[in-house]
Amino acid sequence: MSIEKTIQSLSTLDLERNGFPELRGGNLGVRIATTDEERDAAQALRYRVFYEEMGAIPDSRTARLKRDVDEFDEYADHLLVIDHAISSGAKGVVGTYRLMQGDAARRLGKFYTSSEYDISPLTEFPGRLLEVGRSCVDLNYRGRAAMQLLWRGIASYIFLHRIDVLFGCASLPGTNPDALSDELTYLYHNHLAPPALRVRALSERRVEMLRADPQVLDHRRSLARLPPLIKGYLRLGGYVGDGAVIDEQFNTTDVAVLVKSELLADKYYRHYERRLRDALD
Repeated sequence: MSIEKTIQSLSTLDLERNGFPELRGGNLGVRIATTDEERDAAQALRYRVFYEEMGAIPDSRTARLKRDVDEFDEYADHLLVIDHAISSGAKGVVGTYRLMQGDAARRLGKFYTSSEYDISPLTEFPGRLLEVGRSCVDLNYRGRAAMQLLWRGIASYIFLHRIDVLFGCASLPGTNPDALSDELTYLYHNHLAPPALRVRALSERRVEMLRADPQVLDHRRSLARLPPLIKGYLRLGGYVGDGAVIDEQFNTTDVAVLVKSELLADKYYRHYERRLRDALD
């Protein structure tokens, strides 16, 4: 069966209920959360990583619940990495990524990224959008396997839902842009999005990214110092928006990232086609 016919054989209800067939790598698997307990486990993991480990500042409700929760969670899908050696359910959640489609954002009335960037070039773009964010992996699983599974899960999701552009805010540690001068300059000089997709930091929050002379910059060193997630976007041919934003609550400096999703889907196309076909046979 061709991949086109395979996709056609899935109803919209099937996609909404089941997402995509779980992808496995050893004991680890990746799939969309299907229960409230699994979504709660993702929020608990986010709290441990963002607040207890990375120094984000919780409000009273967040501190009391020990959960990273916001208004976007209810409208989003939650991608999970699960260690089946621990549990095949909520107790096994060791990684997560929040995925929010354009129709969900319209129901809520906004994307998360719009709190930091003017995203009108994207919302006016004639295609399907997927906002990604809140990515984190448990400290004991921050090797290649968990991150590869997250990427494979995102590729499967965008393939099924016919996403055209993936975007979101990615973070560099710390709130001092001068300490990140080389990294920000490197991103701006080498990976600035084309005008048609170039989101811009809101004027009241904008931090200049071009902070050093790119002609004398050690580009290899600057690339090496970027967080693994941002390097992952760049390896897929991703772009950054114009301007950085300081997020005091999360103790980060954010940049907008964008990827034309066929670049991600193509990377995993053959593997995913085989797994999807096997699941439906």
